[in-house]
Amino acid sequence: MTSAPTHISSDLRITLNKEGARHYTRMSFPIHCGIFSEVETRNWLLHFNLNNEIIRAKGKTRSWPHPHEWLKRNMGNDWIYYSTGGYTGVFEATGEYYLPNLPYKTNGLLGGNPFDDESVGELINGWPTILSNILKSESHLPVEVSSFLQNALANTPDNLSTKADRLFSICGGRSTVLPPDARHVDYNVIPITIASGCLYKCRFCEVKNKHPFAAIPTAEVRHQINRLTSIYDRDLPNYNALFLGEHDALQAGAANILATLDEAYGAFSFDQSYLQGCSAFLFGSVTSLMNTPESFFQELEQRPYTIYINIGLESADQETLDRLGKPLTSAMVREAFTRIQEINDRWSKTEITANFVLDDDLPDGHLPAFLDLVRESLTRVKPKGCVYLSPLRFGQPSRSQTFGFNRLKVLSRVPTFLYIIQRL
Repeated sequence: MTSAPTHISSDLRITLNKEGARHYTRMSFPIHCGIFSEVETRNWLLHFNLNNEIIRAKGKTRSWPHPHEWLKRNMGNDWIYYSTGGYTGVFEATGEYYLPNLPYKTNGLLGGNPFDDESVGELINGWPTILSNILKSESHLPVEVSSFLQNALANTPDNLSTKADRLFSICGGRSTVLPPDARHVDYNVIPITIASGCLYKCRFCEVKNKHPFAAIPTAEVRHQINRLTSIYDRDLPNYNALFLGEHDALQAGAANILATLDEAYGAFSFDQSYLQGCSAFLFGSVTSLMNTPESFFQELEQRPYTIYINIGLESADQETLDRLGKPLTSAMVREAFTRIQEINDRWSKTEITANFVLDDDLPDGHLPAFLDLVRESLTRVKPKGCVYLSPLRFGQPSRSQTFGFNRLKVLSRVPTFLYIIQRL
């Protein structure tokens, strides 16, 4: 794609269709992927996608919290503030250099309250005024630039909220939790619901719905994909990843998953994405994992995707499982963990990850049982198959849990990170 001319005046630079990075890269300074239009004034920097919708913003004055921190708006119309958190500590804890600070209560142990900052609130609420002032003050804007600004202004906060509601309606509801592995694409996923509900209805869970599990008929999934194409529209080249929802898409079965992957690849033109490669993320359960045949993973090897399947194990200690209300035995958890290692060792394009809970008040057997799995049962350090530790309590940072996590991470023989629950 050829960039449109850049408009420059004394305090303004506007660049249309600016080409960013082609793959997600972990660096300790901001690297933005995809094709976007950039508006830079003396005080502000704004990014817009190919639908002329605002997607990122930051301040440039001394009042902005940090020069490398920025705001991101996702397709669910949430504003997320990315903070450095001191870089090293955040990277060790999450596997990423930047910490997503979310506008809703979640289970994170890290981060502050950037949304309380006056300049952050000013930008979230005032970006349309910035564009309006440009149109009023600049008398010799190129036609392309003027048209872009008018189109961006037409995507008002209310219209963006309405569009997010349309997205939720297509998918049967908001994606209340994304797999932790979606961090690999900065949570920029297209959601397709191939199954509703989950199997277990664990007592501790705060993010999954109470619907009974049911696979979505193929015709309905295809209808979702067709409607999603119109939602993402001109911005599809900036996507190369799927979230197959909801909470146990693996239970939908191999045939349904493979058919959805194939249908979406063509409908969303992933072969023409500006971004390199493509990925799919989904949740599974111990039951669905153990019932999935080896032939499924062999089929995945023939697809163009890298597949990440996240399994909720929670604990290998029976007393802890009982307290959590998870209808599994510790033997089933250990068997599933062994199966995860076998899959990760054998197949190159599939990575199975696992979740465990973290809390100060869990039974005494929880952490020893966890270490028995992630350390004693493994003869060597594994390069894949991340384990995510998820604090049970929402909105309650705990210094002791942070220290405890650091100890567990050092002892673990698989990559181990905190799971900060994030929605779309």
